Amino acid sequence: VRLVEDVETRLNLADEAVEGEEGWLYLTRRHKGLAVNACAHALFFCRLLQHRALPKEAVPTSLVGSHSLKVGIIGGGHLGKQLARVLLALGRAPRPSIRISTRRPESLGKYLQEQGIACLYDSAQLAAWADVLFLCCLPSHLAAICSTVRTAIRKPCVVYSLVTAVPLPRLKQLLCYNAIVRPQYQCPGQEPTKEWGMKGTITAALQDLAVVQATCPLINGKWLVGIFYAALNSSMWQSLPHQKALKLLNDLCFPAHCPICAEQKASCPRFEKTLFGKLLASYNKRFCLFSLPRTFPWFDLTAAQLRESPFSQLLDKSEFLQKHLALLYQPAGPGTLSEETCRYF
Repeated sequence: VRLVEDVETRLNLADEAVEGEEGWLYLTRRHKGLAVNACAHALFFCRLLQHRALPKEAVPTSLVGSHSLKVGIIGGGHLGKQLARVLLALGRAPRPSIRISTRRPESLGKYLQEQGIACLYDSAQLAAWADVLFLCCLPSHLAAICSTVRTAIRKPCVVYSLVTAVPLPRLKQLLCYNAIVRPQYQCPGQEPTKEWGMKGTITAALQDLAVVQATCPLINGKWLVGIFYAALNSSMWQSLPHQKALKLLNDLCFPAHCPICAEQKASCPRFEKTLFGKLLASYNKRFCLFSLPRTFPWFDLTAAQLRESPFSQLLDKSEFLQKHLALLYQPAGPGTLSEETCRYF
């Protein structure tokens, strides 16, 4: 605990190391860099789901009368607090749409308390309320938390685990649930990038385009696969026909007047139903692509992230698609997208 607290107090250190503290400065940069990446990706995920919740016919029953995605955060430590700050400041999330469950509400800090963020003492109650449930707890606490929330989680809630030390199969076993997204962050031995050692808060860092571009998750392909299948699950839960669900996804990812396609004088790619349906065929031999029901079925997000599929292979190999997703990811992107798409960012 002392180590974590010491790291937090040094996150705003200058880039020059004090003599004898080079190793410690390296750790603070890496600590901050991982937190920046985690918050940036979580913000993008919430924006994606929020976009898909905005059309009236796609609004979840729990959101009728309110177009706000309900975000629950379990864990009020450093990462949980930073995530809440980022969602408030950059995700345009209204205060009532974010709630935190923690055993130490006094640790949330003055800012979050002044913002009126609701703090619950019941993780099960939070899980039953949330559309997205972020796990920001210590690995040693995860089993107990999963035991508490397991019976409270309901579809279409997506569990987003930032407890990266616990693999997906174990999470699925602990929760008895398959709508789980878990990013994977590599920790290579080289010195972190300059952006990782940047001064200031994580919220401030994510307002810097260079920092956001450095966090672009294209190398985290399995995570991208998971969040797109999560978006399709959201559409399925609202009984949207698969044609309309794909149109919403295509309009978001491949807008009209796309600068990438204009520059290369090419047509934008389009997602087709077979691209996603083949995942089901890979683990359900009775599933037939040609008899796809009116809506997409419920996708197992853990299987989507653990198995190869035509969609994951396309993300890995298509530079053209990667450029489009990189444009969608960066905050400057909406300025070059269609007016309809811009409204959601």
